[in-house]
Amino acid sequence: MIQDIPIQYFLIVSTTMFFIGVCGFIIRRNLITMLMAIELILNAVNINFVVFNKFLFPHQLQGHFFALIVVAIAAAEASVAIALFINIYRRFTNIEVENISEMKY
Repeated sequence: MIQDIPIQYFLIVSTTMFFIGVCGFIIRRNLITMLMAIELILNAVNINFVVFNKFLFPHQLQGHFFALIVVAIAAAEASVAIALFINIYRRFTNIEVENISEMKY
């Protein structure tokens, strides 16, 4: 059960996921890997919502509802981003970040 695992373990996993996502967003130049890094950051936040809800308010579900809202927003964001990536790929035949600056002109 989740009560048997200390909260520190969950925080270590979620902090690791968050910083891997931040590093992936900063370092990578491909738009799809940047989108995956953003999804990793959002999943780390979801872990925090659920864990803090379970340990602080075990008989309430606010953390679970916030996590569901974040998942819904992430799904909408991913669908819009993938549609943009497809259009960028059709125009430039690759999806590197440097090519997006050409779209200004």
